[in-house]
Amino acid sequence: MGQLTGMRFAFTDEQVMIAETARDLFGAEATSERTRAAMLDRSGFDRALWARLSELGLSGISLPGGEGGAGLGMVELAILAEAAGAGTAALPFLASSVMAGAALAAGGTAEQRARWLPGIASGRAIGTLAVDCDAGLATRAGGRIDGTFVAVPHGGEADLLLVAVDGAVALVTRDAPGLDIISQVTMDQTRPLARIDLRGVEPQAWLADPAKALDAARTAGCIAIAADSLGGAQACLDRTVEYAGDRVQFGRTIGSFQAVKHRLADMMVEIEQARSAVYWAACAVDESAADAAIAVHAAKAFATETYADCAGAMIQLHGGIGFTWEHDAHLYFKRARANLTLLGTPDWHRERIARLIGLGAIAA
Repeated sequence: MGQLTGMRFAFTDEQVMIAETARDLFGAEATSERTRAAMLDRSGFDRALWARLSELGLSGISLPGGEGGAGLGMVELAILAEAAGAGTAALPFLASSVMAGAALAAGGTAEQRARWLPGIASGRAIGTLAVDCDAGLATRAGGRIDGTFVAVPHGGEADLLLVAVDGAVALVTRDAPGLDIISQVTMDQTRPLARIDLRGVEPQAWLADPAKALDAARTAGCIAIAADSLGGAQACLDRTVEYAGDRVQFGRTIGSFQAVKHRLADMMVEIEQARSAVYWAACAVDESAADAAIAVHAAKAFATETYADCAGAMIQLHGGIGFTWEHDAHLYFKRARANLTLLGTPDWHRERIARLIGLGAIAA
């Protein structure tokens, strides 16, 4: 975890090295051209970038060291997700390494972890987690599952699905009889979703501790999404500042106009607040702090809203060009909108905070 000096958080030397490596990797390889190619084939999967991430030992950064991962914590996970978000990288990192990996590591038996975690940590196998059931109709009877799950991230690329049903979590392989995976057309094509139909599917196995598995997956997922949003918001600001310094109107760069300066300053303040929230949450989870749950909900809510605000401002301050398909502003805007709702909207997370501090549910 990071180091706390008084009230100031600082990365360790190892974390600084991870951050530099991640920035260099995504800066060089998460290019607009490669992201758009992954969008075009509807996979949302830059396989060459995924291979490089795996070669560097980063695809399993927060998974157990004895089972193929790097054995690091949520701070390191956030560092990597932030760098990936800055490039809107088209990878199954959230679905596989973060959520499916965390669920297996926390709730799987020794045999299940040995069977799947090394492949997921190394990037050779892709996993995903199906938790949002369409109308709550998924059921299990006689050891078999029937139901439909929607909005499953990178479900179309998954070798293993962890399916949550009736308080349990099943391990279902891609070739299971009765399983149908249907890719969906979604707004954020860098992280495509799929519909999963199960008709009398017999799972390969059931996780030993489903509650622990789902809690770990949601915690890691929220931190990763919040950090991805932080990286994306910072990229929106950086690109807009650069544009404002180049674009000339009325004989002056638009960055010299007071209204534009104020808008950019507002973006910067929001981003710095989001940065504090993200790394507070990551540190709190690594330290098993009493306020860890509150911190995670706060980071997910604040960072995703910040990203949405900054992506919208980026489009507005770029003027007409910001609305075009050719400009990357729409990649950030769509990722920001997807991050807002995945694993709970900001309002949902704020309501959870209210309950945790004893205020009860927020009135509609």
